[in-house]
Amino acid sequence: MVTEVQKGRVTRVRSSDNPLFKDNICIKGITAPKNFANPDRVLYPQRRVGERGSGKFERVSWEEALADIGTRLKKIIDEHGPEAWAVSTSQWNTGTDHGLGRRIMNHVGSPNWISGVALCAGNTAAVNRLTYGWYPWPDYDNTNCVVLFGHNPGKNSWVPVYNQIQRVKARGGKLIVLDPRKSECAEMADLWLPLKVGSDAAMMLGWLKVIFDEGLYDRTFVDRWTIGFEDLRKRVDEFPLSRVAEITGCSPELIARAARMYATMGPSVIPWTPITDQQRNSTSGIRLQSILRAVCGYLDVPGGEALMGFHPKIVSESEIEMHHLLPESQKAKQLGSDAHPVFTYRGQAALREPCKRVWGHEYANQVTGCFMANPSAVFRAMAGEGPYPVKALFSIGNNTLMGFANMPLILKALLNQDLIVVQEHVMTPTAQLADYVLPGDSWLERPWMFDGYGWLSIYKPSQKSMEPPGECTSTFEFWKRIAGALGRSELVPWPTLEALYDWRLKALGVDFETFAETYEVHADKLEFRKYEQTGFATPSGKVELRSSILDDLGFDPLPYWRDAPPPDADYPLTMFTGVREAEYFQTGGRHVPELRARKPEPVLFVSPATAKAQGLSEGEWVSVETRTGAVDIQVGVRANMPDGLVRIPHGWWKPETERGLGKLSGAMQYADAQLCPDDGDYLDIEQGVPHLKGLPCRIVKRGGATT
Repeated sequence: MVTEVQKGRVTRVRSSDNPLFKDNICIKGITAPKNFANPDRVLYPQRRVGERGSGKFERVSWEEALADIGTRLKKIIDEHGPEAWAVSTSQWNTGTDHGLGRRIMNHVGSPNWISGVALCAGNTAAVNRLTYGWYPWPDYDNTNCVVLFGHNPGKNSWVPVYNQIQRVKARGGKLIVLDPRKSECAEMADLWLPLKVGSDAAMMLGWLKVIFDEGLYDRTFVDRWTIGFEDLRKRVDEFPLSRVAEITGCSPELIARAARMYATMGPSVIPWTPITDQQRNSTSGIRLQSILRAVCGYLDVPGGEALMGFHPKIVSESEIEMHHLLPESQKAKQLGSDAHPVFTYRGQAALREPCKRVWGHEYANQVTGCFMANPSAVFRAMAGEGPYPVKALFSIGNNTLMGFANMPLILKALLNQDLIVVQEHVMTPTAQLADYVLPGDSWLERPWMFDGYGWLSIYKPSQKSMEPPGECTSTFEFWKRIAGALGRSELVPWPTLEALYDWRLKALGVDFETFAETYEVHADKLEFRKYEQTGFATPSGKVELRSSILDDLGFDPLPYWRDAPPPDADYPLTMFTGVREAEYFQTGGRHVPELRARKPEPVLFVSPATAKAQGLSEGEWVSVETRTGAVDIQVGVRANMPDGLVRIPHGWWKPETERGLGKLSGAMQYADAQLCPDDGDYLDIEQGVPHLKGLPCRIVKRGGATT
């Protein structure tokens, strides 16, 4: 994007003139100047006044805040151990923390870093690595077929992906969409499969049944570069299309047609989707996506999905994080790694040697999701229900209260902390429960060197357009000051963010200023079929269709299907959540008048037949309830929704309403996280991620009648 600046302030953001990026802008980017100039923005450090949850704060200096934070955090570490300190953040939200958060935690000794990427892309990266040692990126420019599992890129959300799909279709490529809704992408698809919500894994087992039975797989690649094919084939034989059709609700003919299109139109790609990330069969679903890529010969080939590895001359954030310094005894304390290890240190440990052998580094923290603690386990420990106490939480650009499942548990956890530090733009519900709220800068107010969160070896520099207002600081400066407050200034030795970038680029022979002036995009030469020289970064050196890592961890080494729990008569409808409305990103943006005018209230979607059966009318207020909680929401009747399914939008609160415990600016009334359980049948076994795509629910009318 390009900014226009007047009197030192950004007044306009528009898309780049570069043909690669032209039109890659959404309403959130266009309104960014007004967002960051909002009168409610946090501009100075704030300290809580009164009891936790009072919603009242007073301005303090950075020096006062850091002195107290450092003293209190060191006391907690001395009394309970470094593992009593947890950090919740997401580079998708902050842009980046440059690996400094994990670097400091690894030196101090805490393994309890959590993130929303546990539900979205980070877990996908970790599971992909089990199969072939890296998380691939689609080669949209050369592919012949794109498959979207529930993902619905549009003109105001995931715009670059939307534009890439348009280009694929313009040159005659195919689009397959699997979605219970007839989404915008489904409308333009060559094939739309209206599968039942949450049945992604079963659908892919059906695809493999067709591909294997009809000999549509790449026999040469399978024979030479995979292990476990015969075991996988036996598992797939348990899923004749009649069974898959019963599970997914799609006809055998349609399932077979889609499988053939994917396998014969190739090279094909299955871009990342948050939908498969958030299901009770998530690990199997993500594994099946990776297996489809491999057996059809679409892995690390032009038009398929590239395994990029590290850039050979730019220091990665994985290196900055210094995971090797965290003692094995502390890694073993990582919460959740005993029961749900896949994206924890324990689950990824067997990949360390292969990663170094193939990619030159022992730790590849792709999308920052490969060495996380399990969020639910951390919240239980924070609430006093874990193997040891967690008494300090840092939440950075994260709105932790609303960003994960089981919000009642998270609230209990936050209220049980001795120290909560938040870095934010506005007083989110999480910030309202903090001891300190520290002002963060924005992407317009700092330089940035984007590397796809460790996913890609492609770097895109972003230049600073204006100075941050008030005393807002970057995540670099935040962590540098925290290191100082802990008496560990040597952990962040670079005087400025630009100096850190200069150090990372040293082997390339340029400083950051020159790099940003020279390149809009920088990449080392992309080569394909690298595995022919190195093998794959797995224990076997091959694509593991039968996972040795899952086997050693005590799980089924092959993808499988768990049937849904029995129907619940008290909750006769089914809901899915996690959908981000195009105007908003995660829980953010609802303080921006221009965005709020477009989407002023939370709205559920149901089909006309469901609305009629439930006695619902467009625009009326109702409550949606699950066994975990309830939210108030407006009714929206949509013809593209299947009968019996309720769509709940993610992340609703109202910044203009009453702050403090009890209301938390509407979070206690509207936040979808209250509806989502994080245990039992509604949990993926290997990762421990919650099932957000198919939860039993009911709708209660304002008069109290249950429908």
